[in-house]
Amino acid sequence: MKSRSQSATVEPTPIIPLPTGDLWDYALIVAIFAGMFALAYAALATPLLQPLVDLAHRQQWSGLWVRPTIIWITMGFVLLFMRTLLWLRYRPFAPAAEEEAPMLTVIIPAYNEGAMVESSIASVAKARYPRERLQIIAVDDGSRDDTWNYIVHAALRYPGLVTPVRLPENLGKRGALAEGFRRATGDIIVTVDSDSIISRETLLAIAGPFRDPRVGAVAGKVAVHNRRAHIIPRMLHVRFILSFDFLRSAQSVYRTVYCCPGALAAYRTTIVRAVLGEWERQTFLGVPCTYGEDRALTNLILGAGYDTVYQRTAIVHTMVPTTYGKLCRMFLRWDRSYIREEFRFGKIVWKRPLGSRVLAIYETTITNLRFPVGYGAMALWAINAVNDPASIVRMLLAIMVVSTLYVMYYLRSERSWDFVFGILYGYFSFFALTWIFPYAALTLRARGWLTR
Repeated sequence: MKSRSQSATVEPTPIIPLPTGDLWDYALIVAIFAGMFALAYAALATPLLQPLVDLAHRQQWSGLWVRPTIIWITMGFVLLFMRTLLWLRYRPFAPAAEEEAPMLTVIIPAYNEGAMVESSIASVAKARYPRERLQIIAVDDGSRDDTWNYIVHAALRYPGLVTPVRLPENLGKRGALAEGFRRATGDIIVTVDSDSIISRETLLAIAGPFRDPRVGAVAGKVAVHNRRAHIIPRMLHVRFILSFDFLRSAQSVYRTVYCCPGALAAYRTTIVRAVLGEWERQTFLGVPCTYGEDRALTNLILGAGYDTVYQRTAIVHTMVPTTYGKLCRMFLRWDRSYIREEFRFGKIVWKRPLGSRVLAIYETTITNLRFPVGYGAMALWAINAVNDPASIVRMLLAIMVVSTLYVMYYLRSERSWDFVFGILYGYFSFFALTWIFPYAALTLRARGWLTR
């Protein structure tokens, strides 16, 4: 539901799933484990971290950070090993068969989206799904451009399939979705962003996991639609594939996917209706919540006792920022909602089944410790670099090594030379995006969507 100026006629780059079990697949798995053990050995059994230890000896106060950093690195390697084992165990769910497909409502909220919204609606209308069991609701959230005209045109192209809804004023994405939720008639509700295009098999794929009555929400796989437009989308595409095919695959094995993304997610309608009021009225620090609606809804569904899973074969291609400024605003919004919802998840996690609870607590604890420990270690590195310029080279080399290890996970999903952009993203993130999280933490009460 982000305003975009890019052309809506660009075809998404196809995502080609890789056959598993071939020689390349086995070689990558061996390389990943070898890389993990080599990196752990280099960090913990060689003088690689000795400069930080020496700094702790010279300046006693720095020991407060050096020791926790080494402990956190050790626990981080354990976490990476655990995630890798879960990632290898993950298997996508079987898609729903057409003859037994449930009644499905797809909601597409739009604000100042222009022609792109019609392309989004068309991709849903053309998806393989029984037409008599499909409802599409396109909600114009008080747009000030020609978005409504494109929604009406789509409704005329697909009569009886598309329901156009126009809100008299801008209520925000949460308000637009809520209007769609109330009008939905399907047993399953799917949300798709208005700047996104779904693949032909996506609807049947995302409906499949709901055969299990314990499943309350399903996260789809998000790829970058405009990945050829600029170096930033290219880097983000690799990041997205890692976020979904690696992280969410691992989370799905213990049935606790923390965020079912707004770009493509599916929910059991009865659960959405049960938590709708609380979701709409959500506040944080006394301020109404206007973004992070996907993570907030996922938390409510987990809190209601249902599982959340990932469906790798349900694919959506979404538009992402092509400029540094817009990218920072997107991450700032994401980080603010991440911090807010992590506090809420800290209470919800105790309601999860024992196995899921233990894994989730360990993962979120180590993941969130990276902020105080990581920023403290970076400060020490900067101080040490004044007296030991060689530490700059070691840091650059460390970023290269760690990024190379992570792009091996990407290469198992896509055999593409784009893996190079994953390595570039490691440097870009370290030098250009590190400031965002602390700033987000200091501005949690801000409500602006930042991309409008």
